[in-house]
Amino acid sequence: MAAITQKSKALTRGTQHWDPDRYARNARFVSDLGAPVLDLLAPAAGERVLDLGCGDGALTEKLVQGGVRAVGVDASPDQVEAARRRGLDAHVMDATRLAFAAEFDAVFSNATLHWVKDADAAIAGVFRALKPGGRFVGEMGGKGNIVAIMAALKEALSRRGIDAARLDPWYFPDEAEYGGKLERAGFTVRAIALIPRMTPLPGALGAWVETFCESFLAAVADDERAALIADVEAAARPVLRDPNGGWRADYVRLRFSALKPAGREP
Repeated sequence: MAAITQKSKALTRGTQHWDPDRYARNARFVSDLGAPVLDLLAPAAGERVLDLGCGDGALTEKLVQGGVRAVGVDASPDQVEAARRRGLDAHVMDATRLAFAAEFDAVFSNATLHWVKDADAAIAGVFRALKPGGRFVGEMGGKGNIVAIMAALKEALSRRGIDAARLDPWYFPDEAEYGGKLERAGFTVRAIALIPRMTPLPGALGAWVETFCESFLAAVADDERAALIADVEAAARPVLRDPNGGWRADYVRLRFSALKPAGREP
């Protein structure tokens, strides 16, 4: 196995910080909704699988419970520490600088790759990490993801003279764009599709914004953030508040499965 270092640079996430407790409280639905991606992966006992963007290890743990020899990597030292507390083999690593070569039967990724703007570098690293015949299965935000939330953020920031576009940490491709990147890297795409999924949130939209939108919140003073979040909620309420008073996120996910052809070197 290639050497892994805690000194790997963090994934390009701007000012985003991942607090495991806050994530578990406000975003546990992200890993809970990862079951269909695990089904698409169809891991077999004894396989060696890389969980790219493992977070606190909730899905990595499911892989291990199924008899998989799983390794998790994530940009967040705090999340990696939380994964290690589960007893998992987890390491801090940049998604665009994966330190593996022909080691894994599969690479799995859930809700991570939309944080990686240099998608070509990440895909190339995954290709290198896989054994010939290995598979790459993932789900990420796709074209149209959180359109209503972004419109509300843009409106609230624009009122304060701030251009939200320059703070945007995300990459939401469509099937043709991401599928093309996979194929140019050498993969054979077996399946790729956009999946609209209006997703109930466990609490207020403001908690989602606090959890995922630190790059936007950092653009205003600390004492202005509560007012900014209130403005975002007000703008999004007609679209994202359900009749019972709960909040939803207007997710669109891009789910894919790709194969590294047998006989291909990393």
